[in-house]
Amino acid sequence: MSEEEFAGTMPVAPAQRFDEDLLGGYLESRIRGLRPPLTVRQFRGGQSNPTFLLRAADGTPYVLRKQPAGVLLPSAHAVDREFRIISALHQAGFPVARPVCLCEDRSVIGTLFYVMGYAEGRNFWDPTLPQLTAPERGAIYAEMNRVLAQLHRIDFAAIGLADYGRPGNYFVRQIGRWTKQYRASETEPIEAMERLIEWLPANIPPGDETTIVHGDYRLDNMIFHPREPKVIAVVDWELSTLGHPLADFSYHVMAWRIPAGANRGLAGLDLGALGIPDEPQYLRRYCELTGRAGVEPRTWEFCMAYNVFRIACIRQGILKRVVEGTAASQHAREAGARARETAEFAWALVRRNLGG
Repeated sequence: MSEEEFAGTMPVAPAQRFDEDLLGGYLESRIRGLRPPLTVRQFRGGQSNPTFLLRAADGTPYVLRKQPAGVLLPSAHAVDREFRIISALHQAGFPVARPVCLCEDRSVIGTLFYVMGYAEGRNFWDPTLPQLTAPERGAIYAEMNRVLAQLHRIDFAAIGLADYGRPGNYFVRQIGRWTKQYRASETEPIEAMERLIEWLPANIPPGDETTIVHGDYRLDNMIFHPREPKVIAVVDWELSTLGHPLADFSYHVMAWRIPAGANRGLAGLDLGALGIPDEPQYLRRYCELTGRAGVEPRTWEFCMAYNVFRIACIRQGILKRVVEGTAASQHAREAGARARETAEFAWALVRRNLGG
């Protein structure tokens, strides 16, 4: 798919429509200076929590993120948690959109939602960054690494997030959680998933750490300064919690393992010519930024397999919403259909690199 298919906005999808006048009245009473009527457009990107660009009568932009319509899986689509973490991180000086208000009254638009400021800048979808020069690409990748390291160095208790997740046993809990999510959205048997569900919890590497983790840290979830290689906002905090930083970082690095092309990966490309660091270089730099001596290879490969398993679970959940007619994105059907191939890729990583 082209970047244009994901980027920008579109008319609000029928399944996600709500009363714009009622929303305008609600926001007018809570946001100083906002005057309706609102102009509402839906962002094309994203599969889970529908996101909308609002413009007040004077043109001031805001962004609204809501739960999808329909029956929701337990613990999924927690936009109130998203609002909590961006509020804490904004106060701490981490680059996120400015939090504006949270609405837990479902009578307004039918679901929980929150509103944040609009971060105007560049949003990239293709990890090869074809519109940039080699030095510019290198600077973008250096900034992504720096910002994630910054997140992992934040004292979460000091900014009021001590209870944002449970410290310790992160992989045990997450594998259990994603297995339950997968079972709740299962549409057909996938042998590779069954093998992963059995193998992963029995092979968790020793040692544990706890930091804030974004959970979906990737290029297209960042807004960059219009001209500088600077992240002005990390977005989409739905999967954030307290967890193992290597799980978070390895998820980000999965792009290096995915073949270039339709799946927006980097594998098989001449990264040196592109100005993009290779996987070992990128990992070494992260270790430098976080004060880590290094990462044991088996631990690193386990993290990779775990994250591909998690993506398979997410894609299965998307497929379930397609079947039920509540999927938020026009590309949801294709993403959901890739659940099986993603699970098979994860199991192939286990067999090749971990002796599964």
